[in-house]
Amino acid sequence: MDIDQLFKVPKLPASSNKRRMPDNPTPEMLKRMKMDNASDVVQDVQVSTTNGSSARDKGKHRATVEDDDEDERDEAMDFAPGGDADYFAEEDGEGRFFGGGLTNEQKDILNIFDQAGGDGVREDLEEMTITGVRRLLTRFERTVNKNQDQRSKYPDDPTKFIDSEADLDLALKALLPLAQSPVLAYPEIIRTGTVERLIGLLSHENMDIVIDVVEVINEFTDEDVGNEAEGEEEEEDEEGSREDALKQLIESFLANSILELLVDNLSRFNEAEESDRQGVFHVLGIFENILGVKSELSAQLVSKTKILPWLLSRIETPKHDENRGYAAEILSILLQSNRPNRLEFGNKDGVETCLKTLSRYRKKDPATAEEGEFMENVFDVLCSALAEPEIKKSFLDSEGVDLMVLMMKDKMQARSRAIKVLDHAMSGPAGTTACETFVEALGLKTLFSSFMGGNAGKKQKVTGSHAASEDTAHTLGIVSSLLSNLASETPARTRLLAKFVENSYEKPEKLLEIRDAAHARLRATEKDIESEKQRMEAEGEDLEDMQDIWYLQRLDGGLFTLQTVDYILAWIVMEDDGIRTHVQKLLDRKNQSFKDIVKTLQIYHDNVDDDDTDANANADGAPSQREILHNLIAFLDAC
Repeated sequence: MDIDQLFKVPKLPASSNKRRMPDNPTPEMLKRMKMDNASDVVQDVQVSTTNGSSARDKGKHRATVEDDDEDERDEAMDFAPGGDADYFAEEDGEGRFFGGGLTNEQKDILNIFDQAGGDGVREDLEEMTITGVRRLLTRFERTVNKNQDQRSKYPDDPTKFIDSEADLDLALKALLPLAQSPVLAYPEIIRTGTVERLIGLLSHENMDIVIDVVEVINEFTDEDVGNEAEGEEEEEDEEGSREDALKQLIESFLANSILELLVDNLSRFNEAEESDRQGVFHVLGIFENILGVKSELSAQLVSKTKILPWLLSRIETPKHDENRGYAAEILSILLQSNRPNRLEFGNKDGVETCLKTLSRYRKKDPATAEEGEFMENVFDVLCSALAEPEIKKSFLDSEGVDLMVLMMKDKMQARSRAIKVLDHAMSGPAGTTACETFVEALGLKTLFSSFMGGNAGKKQKVTGSHAASEDTAHTLGIVSSLLSNLASETPARTRLLAKFVENSYEKPEKLLEIRDAAHARLRATEKDIESEKQRMEAEGEDLEDMQDIWYLQRLDGGLFTLQTVDYILAWIVMEDDGIRTHVQKLLDRKNQSFKDIVKTLQIYHDNVDDDDTDANANADGAPSQREILHNLIAFLDAC
């Protein structure tokens, strides 16, 4: 079978005089063909007008000429690179063709733009002077007023206001470059009432106009506005002015109830349409921009709008897309360090919604990196909310502990985050019930398997985005909470202590290994702090203000892990004589003693926040964290 014959283009009739095009035509050839085509058309017109014998024949010949002319022009357009509308119209002195680089459609858009005063707009944007900005804003005002007038006069006849709507669309897009010069443009935007006009357009009947508006506001409120337009030195000099201009603009938007209007518009978008999906994305971007500048507005956003129900509904949808991931990110931001928002989250069944969403990742990993980030954001939402005792109760009622234990056993990508959530859920006196539920759900076996590094290879593979030390830190946090919250002489506590005795005390030995690694990290951190102290002393700087910063630096540099490990060691040494003897023997081999553990616990004791201690003390008279540390230190001193 001849494949070439099957796919060969049919030959033209012999009488046809249409010329074939070579594979790589030269510009000169294209020009000649264009000129020849024009001469052929003229000859056809002459023949048709002189030889036609009737009106019907003349009409027939005229139709043929017009069709041929259109065909030839279409063919010539096909020859132009990229469909350039001006490819044959523009040439230099030597006959070379360059064209304008625009298709017919793009030229039509520019023509509309020019009819609406586009030349002046382009000049103003190129100048970017105060006069140019004012002219641009004045044009925008006239365009808005014209559209409003025509819509009010002809509300039932779209043909009467469609042109002004197109002008308004162009006028809004023309505002976007103003974000490059916030110091110059933003005061004028506020002074001329442009803010109020933009806010008013959020209620426009045409959703395309609303989408344009939210795009403009998103661009205006971006925290990086103006960075690309300035040099490094100018950026340092004018950074304060740029931030001040941005804050003033955001304040002006807030004074016009922008938060409420944006949330109301979320229900108007149809995310089945690409343009509407972009609109939702811009709205969420505005929320992030505003909260980045004024984080205290998160409480107002939740209390005065219906943003929280919308976000929860959005993350619950099974199909993942960019807006779903963005919604989870905004939800995570709203719950950071904000008790009223967390409580409202609980009132809106947020815990149940998050658990349902996360349950999909028990047996399968996220399909993409973006979906993996979404999953982590939902876990972070739970972790933030679980700082409140009321949310811990809702978490228990929704069987959150059981779900997290199952996720730990399944060893998918969600495993690490499940350990983190359990750490937050079981911490403090309010986590006592969660600790009991955890033991009843047979979580100890899975927990200590993770602690000892069971299936480390597989775990590292599926949780490669997280450091192994993070899992270790949260595992230690869970064990610490179990020792603090499980009552003495109960079956749950007995089962916990038995884990440290089994397999010839392998778990206390593991604790000491982690302790040595944390101590080595801390020594390196102390060395860096000492170098900084010497530098500051040489320069005569005050060291007092740096003490808290250095303590936080020590915590990140190994002290936190060291404190948690020594806290666990102190508990199990006090609880079991066999463990105490074994640990003391291991410490002796390293020329250490219980005094080293006491030293760490004393630092822990001295830096426990009194407010946190009072908050964690419950009505049942459970000892505070400071009291527990005091008793552990006293016991070890007596050993």
